[in-house]
Amino acid sequence: MISISDDGRALLVSVRHEVLRIEPWGADSLRVRVGQHAILDDVPGALVPPKPAPAWVTADGRAGSVVAGAITGTAEVVDTDTGIDARLRFTRTDTGDELLAEQAAHFWWPGPRLFLPSGGGYGRLEQRFAAYDGERIFGLGQRTHGRLDQKGMVLDLVQRNAEVSVPFLLSSRGYGFLWNLPAVGRVELASNGTRWVADSARQIDYWITTGDSPAAILGHYADATGHAPMLPAWASGFWQSKLRYRTQDELLTVVREHHARGLPLAVVVADFFHWPHLGDWRFDETEWPDPEAMVRELDELGTKLMVSIWPTVSPLSENFTELRDRGLLVGAEQGLAVHAPWKDKGFGTEMPVALYDPTHPEARRFLWETVKRNYYDKGVRAWWLDACEPEIQPGHPHNLRFHAGPGAEVVNLYPQAHARAFHEGQLAEDDDEVVLLGRSAWAGSQRFGAAVWSGDIPATWNSLRAQVRAGLNLAVAGIPWWTTDIGGFHGGDPESPEYRELIARWFQYGVFCPLFRLHGYRDPRTGFGPEMTGGPNEVWSYGPEALASIEDSLRMRERLRPYVLEQMRVAHESGVPPMRPLFVDFPDDERAWEVDDQFLFGPDLLVAPVLHAGAETRHVHLPSGSAWTDAATGERHDGGGSIEVPTPRTRIPVFLRDDADVPVHLR
Repeated sequence: MISISDDGRALLVSVRHEVLRIEPWGADSLRVRVGQHAILDDVPGALVPPKPAPAWVTADGRAGSVVAGAITGTAEVVDTDTGIDARLRFTRTDTGDELLAEQAAHFWWPGPRLFLPSGGGYGRLEQRFAAYDGERIFGLGQRTHGRLDQKGMVLDLVQRNAEVSVPFLLSSRGYGFLWNLPAVGRVELASNGTRWVADSARQIDYWITTGDSPAAILGHYADATGHAPMLPAWASGFWQSKLRYRTQDELLTVVREHHARGLPLAVVVADFFHWPHLGDWRFDETEWPDPEAMVRELDELGTKLMVSIWPTVSPLSENFTELRDRGLLVGAEQGLAVHAPWKDKGFGTEMPVALYDPTHPEARRFLWETVKRNYYDKGVRAWWLDACEPEIQPGHPHNLRFHAGPGAEVVNLYPQAHARAFHEGQLAEDDDEVVLLGRSAWAGSQRFGAAVWSGDIPATWNSLRAQVRAGLNLAVAGIPWWTTDIGGFHGGDPESPEYRELIARWFQYGVFCPLFRLHGYRDPRTGFGPEMTGGPNEVWSYGPEALASIEDSLRMRERLRPYVLEQMRVAHESGVPPMRPLFVDFPDDERAWEVDDQFLFGPDLLVAPVLHAGAETRHVHLPSGSAWTDAATGERHDGGGSIEVPTPRTRIPVFLRDDADVPVHLR
């Protein structure tokens, strides 16, 4: 029942109709696949081919093991009340300590794995593991619930605006785990067990790793799903955006004002509705008459243009008929293949629109060729991949039909495949400076140069607090390039003193995010449609006191850019993200696993954002094992405790580690 296969490289377990394959997959890592009757090789996932690593496989018929460096996976056939079943367990090779073990749902039925068939080889899949007292769980993408530790949560595995599903977790027990299925489902991180569920899939597929530190685990995960490329130097500066600059002149006026004020500006954004119709993927010449001249002037001012690219296609688009007739749009299991409402230019009411299918190679090629002709060849080099969850209304991904398979099985792959279209297209132009800002991602998106921002969030203090935890969890889930809409997206009155305090504090936090970007739909706001725009959202829009603080933030970020790029290089090479929870660097400090409102930016900076209105002080934990110097006062503190730090309106607490030389002092 348990045998060695693949020339001694894998363990094969056959129990009744179930087949399990356990094999090494990179350093200190194992991949497990479970199928009915056979293991399939055509199921979409995130893993890339592994680098060879030493491994040893043994089997004796009813038991077997795979040793892959620091992790050992064992399989055992056990007798149950209804016959026999197989059980898997993962341990540290050197000590035998248990990392994770399967757990049966019931002593009779079902066992740790469940397949409920729905026809055609598909079914509802469940995988159960034991729970452990005191375990903390991090990662799993970006969530709006405002917690860093995910233990005790039930999380939907589906993409939504501001909810980014990346099914990789890091455990305080010393393992990392990837649910390698892009199917709709959920994970339940309960006190009586962990359960992973896929609503409709063909086989179970997961990957598990360990290491001597959280950083080592994150490195193994990057090896398994792909390392982020190096961030281009220009992308490390300040990005200016609002909903929305409606014309070429309007956008250029803002950039010229930045230049006249001597304020740094790396990127400016042309938001949605700059096109004639959704899915045309080109400028509307009545509002943007000379894109080439605009890009030339921006280049002279040291500013890159980013354009919004939606994956949605209106029936009014010049590309709709060809995409439809060539089968390059997302289909539907039932009804018409249209998936969201849209109020397009020249049409006074909402109409249903379609989605292009990035899981189809020809669709990716069509999109890039259109984008190249209409944007890239005119000098545009940065892409805002908005609404790439994809945004569907109603949110019924089970009704979608992709080239790669049914929506229920593959829909979470959409943002990764969409990013791939741009990455492959731009590399074909011998241009490797790929910068993609998406509203969603899946495991492996980082290898295509995909950054993520936290979606259409409220302009509130509660939202700011949630962003800190959301960004850290997404970083743990392998996406090192991340940002928020500074000030929040929905709302914010530029004339309000209360809001001016919030946006100044948000800027102070944003300096230490991997990407530094202002965006928002400010008051007064107009209704949805081609003419929509919001209130002013430039750095000078919030009064002289806020502007003085914001200018300090802009100039601090400029001084930090060499440090930012060095941390991006570390992320590119090692998989360790620049913005990370304290426990990544200080796993032996018990308190570092609990702190969720401060973070490290690279190894040398500890950042404690101000997250409450009117705050005059805040507690800061200084991890043990290092000394910490207050960047504002020069006062030095030993690590291992917490201190109360003043928080005047001009700054947030920032500490330098062990006399590091990083230019974070206000000047």
